Amino acid sequence: MSTGALAVAAALWGALAGALLPRAAYRFAVPSGEPWRDRCPDGHPLRGWLGRLACGACGATARRTAVLPTAVATALTCAALAAATGTRPELAVWLLLAPVGVLLAVVDLRVRRLPDPLTLPLAAAALALLGLAALLPEHAGHWPTALYGALALGAGNCALYLVNPGGMGFGDVKLAVGMGAVLGWYGWPTVLLGAFAGFLLGALYGAALVLARRASRKTAVPFGPFLLAGALAGLLIGAYAA
Repeated sequence: MSTGALAVAAALWGALAGALLPRAAYRFAVPSGEPWRDRCPDGHPLRGWLGRLACGACGATARRTAVLPTAVATALTCAALAAATGTRPELAVWLLLAPVGVLLAVVDLRVRRLPDPLTLPLAAAALALLGLAALLPEHAGHWPTALYGALALGAGNCALYLVNPGGMGFGDVKLAVGMGAVLGWYGWPTVLLGAFAGFLLGALYGAALVLARRASRKTAVPFGPFLLAGALAGLLIGAYAA
C-alpha cells in the first residue's frame, strides 16, 4: 500500500473513532472529586460510553460534545502518524492510542482533569502493544527504551509536581508515563524532543494568555493537551527518522 493510501485509510479510521468520543468526553468532563456523569443534559439516564451524546428519551445533544471536532482531530492525527510511520507494525499501536489521546485532551481542556480510567490504561496498553510490535519483523523501535522512557518521563514530571503542585496535576504525571513509552520506542532523543516540545507549547500558550490579558502568571492552565501535542510532534519526527 502506498503512503498516500495508507494515510487516507488511517484518516478514515480516525474519523470513525473520533465520532465515537463525544459521549465519553461528556461523561468524563466533570470536576475532580465528582462522579462520572450518568445523565444527559435533560436529566435522563445515559448508558454506554461511545457514540454521540444523544439521549434515547429526549434526543438532547450538548453543543460542546459535537461529533465533528473530535472526528476531525482524530482523523488528522491518525493520517499524520500513518504518513510518518508507513507500514511498520508500530503504526497499529499509534492508531489505537490516538483516539484516547484526543479524548484526554478534550476532557482536560474542559475541566482540567485527566481521568485515571484513561491515563493508566493508556500507559499499560502502550507498553503491552509495543511489546507485541517488537516481536514482529520490520519494526523500527526498541521496547526496553520505551519502558525506560515511561519511567523517566513519569519520574521527571512527578518531581516537577512535587516541587510545584499548583503548576501541574498528578494526572499529568500519569499521562507522562504513557507518553514516555511511545516516545521511548524511537529512542532517547525522541523522548527529549517530545518532552521539550510539550513544555515549550505550554509555555507559549501561557505567555499568549498573559499578553492578551486573559490570565495572569499564576493562572493554572491544562497541561495535558500540550504534553500530548509535544509527544505527537516527537513521535512524528522519530518515526520519520527511524
